[in-house]
Amino acid sequence: MDRQSRAWSTLKTSIITVTLIAGLTAAAGGNGAPSGSHYNLNIIGVPKSKSADMTGSSGHRIFVPLEGKSQILLGPGDFQVLDANGTDGSAKFQLPNPDPENDGYTVYSVFARALGKPGGSSTTTTCATDPVSGEVYCSTESMVMVRNKGKSSFSNVSRELLYMYVDLDGDGTVERIPLFDDRLQDYFWSYDNNGLKLLQLRFYPISTNVN
Repeated sequence: MDRQSRAWSTLKTSIITVTLIAGLTAAAGGNGAPSGSHYNLNIIGVPKSKSADMTGSSGHRIFVPLEGKSQILLGPGDFQVLDANGTDGSAKFQLPNPDPENDGYTVYSVFARALGKPGGSSTTTTCATDPVSGEVYCSTESMVMVRNKGKSSFSNVSRELLYMYVDLDGDGTVERIPLFDDRLQDYFWSYDNNGLKLLQLRFYPISTNVN
């Protein structure tokens, strides 16, 4: 790497670090989330399946079973709910590529909190399919949310929701793969609900260092 390239790399890291620190500083008070504009998505657990066709219904909510598993299929693009009904097995959500260069610095960040009646929990794992073998891989890291008593605060879940950590080549080393990396296809969140009535996700235009 020549001197100019090293200087640019250092400047880029500094800019991202300042952005991240500013975001985390804003998140230090209140409900734990940064201040400022964001995209809000509510994942709502319901006891009965929805019969209405919610394809293209947009909005900022996705319905999932109150108990059991469903898939939230993911596609690249501007933030948008494409299919809100996950009670029939799968919903669909569109979101931007979080880390096109896979350098460990996200373009945006995701914060989550569990709401509703205390006692519920959910586990969300990012998965995708090998385009050659057809094998489905799921990340070794998952987002686990528990609704405890008292105030519920946001936490940064960018690492768990925007990346997969898998050993694709079988060499014993886990690799970091951001959403929509072309090594895999058909990305989705596997959502396993255990009575959680509301999971709130907020997407902010700040960077997170997941390295």
